[in-house]
Amino acid sequence: MYLFLGGDVSVWENDVIGVFDMDNTTVAKSTREFLSRTQKENKVINVTFDLPKSFCVTEEQGKEKVYISQLAPSTLKKRGGTL
Repeated sequence: MYLFLGGDVSVWENDVIGVFDMDNTTVAKSTREFLSRTQKENKVINVTFDLPKSFCVTEEQGKEKVYISQLAPSTLKKRGGTL
């Protein structure tokens, strides 16, 4: 099953490692460092240019990707069957 992240982007649910709330998780230094590292490594994909509310970490074909979404984590959880 696919998880719709917003815009024209969907990911395979089995590839999703986690969906995180942008406001709550970016308080931690380790999360900010993770997002900064993935940005520098060109692994971040902005789903929309609206205010981000969540980010979704995936591993697709052995490669880590981070999707920045305007959708709330609770919305993504409702859309995902196994999340």
